[in-house]
Amino acid sequence: MAVVPEECLESIERIIANKKRILERKEDLFSYAYDASFGIHCPDMVLQPISTEEVVSIVRLANQFKIPLYPRGRGTSLSGGPLPVHGGIVLDFSLWNDKLIVDSDDSVAIVSPGVLTADINTKANEFGFMYPPDPSSAHVSTIGGNLAENSGGPRGLKYGVTKDYVIGLEVVTPEGEVIRTGGRTIKNVTGYDLTKLIVGSEGTLGIITEATLKLIPKPAATKTALILFDDLVDSGRAISRVLSSGILPSKMEIMDQASIIAVENYKPLGLPTDVEAILLLELDGHPYSIEDEIEKVKSVCLSVGGREVIIAKSDEEASDLWQARKLVSPAIVRIKPTKISEDATVPRSKIPEMFKRLKQIKEKYNIHLVVFGHAGDGNLHPNIIADQRDNEEMKRVELAVEEIFKATIELGGTLSGEHGIGNMKSPFIEMELGKEGLDMMKRIKQAWDPNNILNPGKIFPEPGQKLVLSNG
Repeated sequence: MAVVPEECLESIERIIANKKRILERKEDLFSYAYDASFGIHCPDMVLQPISTEEVVSIVRLANQFKIPLYPRGRGTSLSGGPLPVHGGIVLDFSLWNDKLIVDSDDSVAIVSPGVLTADINTKANEFGFMYPPDPSSAHVSTIGGNLAENSGGPRGLKYGVTKDYVIGLEVVTPEGEVIRTGGRTIKNVTGYDLTKLIVGSEGTLGIITEATLKLIPKPAATKTALILFDDLVDSGRAISRVLSSGILPSKMEIMDQASIIAVENYKPLGLPTDVEAILLLELDGHPYSIEDEIEKVKSVCLSVGGREVIIAKSDEEASDLWQARKLVSPAIVRIKPTKISEDATVPRSKIPEMFKRLKQIKEKYNIHLVVFGHAGDGNLHPNIIADQRDNEEMKRVELAVEEIFKATIELGGTLSGEHGIGNMKSPFIEMELGKEGLDMMKRIKQAWDPNNILNPGKIFPEPGQKLVLSNG
């Protein structure tokens, strides 16, 4: 574990004049020892920079003393992204939220790393625009964290993920230099695309201090439908059939029976608990166009085994239907206290087969497996609900998680659609990339960060590393 030397502390106090932004008390440090994933790793110190100049000085100091740095937003990561697994310093960017500028002429937003993601969309709406990336944590997560993880969300099906809206960055490199990538133009093919390289690099290649984001016109209207299925696999077929019919929903979410029951027990909404799956679908665009499309969706879903299609008649009814999906996460943790959230993503055509594999894994390991997620783009969220105090159960969970990843790769999928690799999935990354692909990534990391100070212990597996959820 890293220890911050005394002479380094003196320099830090010169860099950050306000002592309130230097945290060293044990109770403060413990607040940064965990995120929304699994495991506890306490830092030696927490700093809260609010300027590029402060970040530059901190990074140069860390290089001099070989101190690990762990950039962090609001700690909503589900893969262990900001956890200080080797001690050192956590850089908390949640206070750095002073810049949120919308330029309607260029259709861009310029933001500081600590701005809440939902606030960007709210501000864009005032000018008739939208910022499409909408992770479920958007109201509490920072744009800096979303950029680091290349976050997605329900609208990813139609509009893509975070990287599709980043056209320029200001970045502090691991050696304390400031570079600007991209710019304010939509088209830019000058040299290597360093913007795309940084977005999704999970804080291992650079620290983002400012971002220029593309905005798009806000759609004129939306329409929501809820479709009930007696068979989970039929719901998977419906997803493929709708998308091949020429209709592209803005959102297409799925909840399995376990999710539905959990929500009804948590907050009764009148959902039928005898169905195996619910599809929630949203269309956006011109009012007349989506009226026609929603009827086509209804016809397609009923033709592949849908029991019933409920179409919202107002924005209020649509909000009520979407409430069920929003309640899944808080509902399932009432069953058991430990939640392991995965985001295995498969090609859309393989969704029915992935559903079959998940049912088999659930039965094989006798685990409480709940499936929900962004079905339209194949980004499923198999969540395992367990009790960390039950060591035997947690060993079964470890085996189940590994088998979920194997099934995902065998079906042509990816370990992560939006949560990132962090330290939770790093033991499995070679399974997807192969030895040569992983080695190429390591070479990039070495070139950018020769002293390995930025977020060490993430993405790349350490020798012998395995997923460990049990206590022995």
